[in-house]
Amino acid sequence: MDLSVVIPCYNEEESLVELHRRVQSACKKADIKTYEIILVNDGSSDSTLSLMQDLSKKDKTLLIIDLSRNHGHQIALSAGLSQATGDYIFILDADLQDPPELLQPMLDRAKTGIDVVYGKRSVRKGETWFKLIAAKVFYKTLSYLSDIQIPENVGDFRLISKRVLDQLQDMPEQHRFIRGMIAWIGFPQEAFLYERDARYAGVTKYSFTKLIQFSMDAISSFSIRPLRISLVFALFGTLFAIFLGGSALYSYFFRDTISGWTSLAMIIAFFSSLQLICIGLIGEYIGRTYIQTKKRPLYIIRRLYKNGEKI
Repeated sequence: MDLSVVIPCYNEEESLVELHRRVQSACKKADIKTYEIILVNDGSSDSTLSLMQDLSKKDKTLLIIDLSRNHGHQIALSAGLSQATGDYIFILDADLQDPPELLQPMLDRAKTGIDVVYGKRSVRKGETWFKLIAAKVFYKTLSYLSDIQIPENVGDFRLISKRVLDQLQDMPEQHRFIRGMIAWIGFPQEAFLYERDARYAGVTKYSFTKLIQFSMDAISSFSIRPLRISLVFALFGTLFAIFLGGSALYSYFFRDTISGWTSLAMIIAFFSSLQLICIGLIGEYIGRTYIQTKKRPLYIIRRLYKNGEKI
């Protein structure tokens, strides 16, 4: 198989038919002989699955993966990648913000010996100022905290080689940040500048809570620097405590002192907040270690469909 196209889908009934049309067109025009399109139904509650089944009856290149429930974008993408058999794997989102028509120019770059050709957004159409600022803050924070260099303003839109996929499949993380995992793998990687379109239809499936969780997964998966920062907090608190202790002793011997509720409350609140921050950071890493040691499967596939039938 020359190419596998992997697309996670969650409640994408409004854009699915157009998505299939454009991906099929891009694959047919590309310089490849054989290809497969893998659509992953991530527990959709609308008619996404039934539309997928209808499309697969007419298109023999389609493979439908129906997950048992909504596992989240990164896990759904992992499920699709596990079924990919192509020499190259083209990763897309279902909202058509990343143009499928860029397949051929990205393939051209990959065939020069580049293992990862990742889309880097030069323009982000149809996005609010809040999301643009939040994205910039996220990438700056991730760049500072991460132990590896993760490209800025880059999503999961990319073309990867089979050997990158093989290495990715050997990584057992439960909390997955796939673009970071691919950056960690190494091999020749190159940015491909493009203009990101607005959503074709529907609304984003990432709520503010999901974005925060995604950010935590990204940071904790690739760095223990937050734990080291907590040590800085602890050191600062210790130095402050020494200063307060010296001040208290000086006041006791050389000044008339009257016990003050306000100063006592402020000191307690300050040190309590430092302790809670440090404990919270440690607890986050311990919790993730606990989940990882369970070794539960990343996802459960309810069924696969090919040519409109279960396989």
